[in-house]
Amino acid sequence: MTHQPRLLPWAAAEGKPCYLITDDEGGPVSRLADATESIQLGMGSRLLAHARDMLPGAPDGELRYPAARLTEALEDSLRIAESRGRRLNHPE
Repeated sequence: MTHQPRLLPWAAAEGKPCYLITDDEGGPVSRLADATESIQLGMGSRLLAHARDMLPGAPDGELRYPAARLTEALEDSLRIAESRGRRLNHPE
């Protein structure tokens, strides 16, 4: 049975996608990827809550840093969604 490569929740050198090809769903790199995804999604949730709290009264200059971090969190979330979607479309 051929396994679909898993898009990992981090990028390789120069921002290129990083994939895992394995037959072992519970291997160490798979577990690290699962943990990383969980951390990234949790950080994104906390960042979103913080941004919601500060948006109503914040001057424009104070929004650059949260906007940059939210952009990174969105990139992480989209990569995770793509990876999980690929695995759903190719059941074992």
